[in-house]
Amino acid sequence: MSKLTKKEFNKENLLNQGVDFFMNQGYHGTGLQEILDAVRVPKGSFYNYFGSKEDYCAEVVQHYINPFIAQLSAHLSKSDSDALGAIKCYFEELTVELEKNEFKGGCLLGNLMGEIGSSSNICQQSLQSAVRRYRDLLQSGLAQAQQQGTVRSDKSAAEMADLLINTWQGALLRMQIEKSSAPIKQCCQNLLEDYFKA
Repeated sequence: MSKLTKKEFNKENLLNQGVDFFMNQGYHGTGLQEILDAVRVPKGSFYNYFGSKEDYCAEVVQHYINPFIAQLSAHLSKSDSDALGAIKCYFEELTVELEKNEFKGGCLLGNLMGEIGSSSNICQQSLQSAVRRYRDLLQSGLAQAQQQGTVRSDKSAAEMADLLINTWQGALLRMQIEKSSAPIKQCCQNLLEDYFKA
């Protein structure tokens, strides 16, 4: 393994551990030392990858959202005739995954928004960027569905994408306290099966 490959491997492991620790313990409940111990990286090496815990968290946020964007993109890329169906399928997959995990964790973005979204400029900017990237992809899918005639056109795709993200985030928080997928299923049904439909 070359040094560059080992460095990339260590950084990837640090980011993966960050997702797990921040999801389960929160930003303030997670110490750098426990992350370093889990990955077996010395503290000095950590600062070769990240300038601070805040910088690290900002990168963890982007690392966390990337697979969701890839998953949604994959659905939309196969949706020549049914973009709304692709979006529904994507959210159904998320729901199944959340049920498998017994509703633990919810969404790292939503959790961090509540915990440090207004107290750390670096993390706030990363959270804004992640939400914007996700929203823009949903917006393009909804715009495609509008062109296909399955989604109403009296509301903008941007407005509906924002509403979907905002409602989904709230439903995820309620899901965690109720230990039930009912809130997220209601969110998808009310928006994707009713309010958004043409």
